[in-house]
Amino acid sequence: MAKDVKFFYEREVALGVSADEAEMCGTIEAVLTTWGAREGADGRRFNYQPEAFKEWAAGYAEMGKPLPMYFQHNDESLPVGEWTMFEFDDVGMSGKGRLFTNTTVGRDLYTIMKESPNMVGGVSVGAYADEYQMVNANNEVMNPLDPAYDEGYFQITKGGLREVSIVMNPNNPEANINKLENVYRADGTINLKEVESVLRDAGLTKMHATAASSIFNKVMKLRDATNETVETPPSLSESDAAVNETILAELNKRELLKQLNKRIKG
Repeated sequence: MAKDVKFFYEREVALGVSADEAEMCGTIEAVLTTWGAREGADGRRFNYQPEAFKEWAAGYAEMGKPLPMYFQHNDESLPVGEWTMFEFDDVGMSGKGRLFTNTTVGRDLYTIMKESPNMVGGVSVGAYADEYQMVNANNEVMNPLDPAYDEGYFQITKGGLREVSIVMNPNNPEANINKLENVYRADGTINLKEVESVLRDAGLTKMHATAASSIFNKVMKLRDATNETVETPPSLSESDAAVNETILAELNKRELLKQLNKRIKG
């Protein structure tokens, strides 16, 4: 097994955003990479397996910081967004994050992705390898003396991701952006499903998340309906009040108000 710190970019990608999803912006869900032997359009060969990436993700989560999102791997510029969650299945690794649409570069990138998802609509991992090996298509470790060694597939056995970028040039057609949306739609209305998703991700039950998003929507409509100072809060039914009290306890416990505010602004 070779041991040598390497840093490389894997341009993977695909088409990105459906017509309906293009009406919203901000949060992103994407397939970041896939498992198994494959050859990219640039001729490089990879055979990624989940073990090393799961180990990296667990360690990275303990750090409590998001993974940078760049455009075209330009890590000398400011990030255009962040990745905050990683998930694994039998197919590959997926990520969730958000574009910084309250910044000029983030908003411009979203606009371009909306206008031409066929040109800008994919993702590419900026991976590193502390340890790696060459394997064949059947995931069998190859001997460096094997004449076919140079035709093998690069595999990370210890390493992870430095960043994940939004890119233009496809390499892995299985890695793509699945969702691009925000709490606010383009017409300024509230996307209740996204509000619910934020609350569910933070630990609320489906019932409480649904109730909270409904109450939140009522408050936003009341705010938009008048510019006058509201001296008394809007009246709620007993059931709404009971649910609201439970929700507020959960919000205070998990600091969801802060998280929700970030998602709204983003």
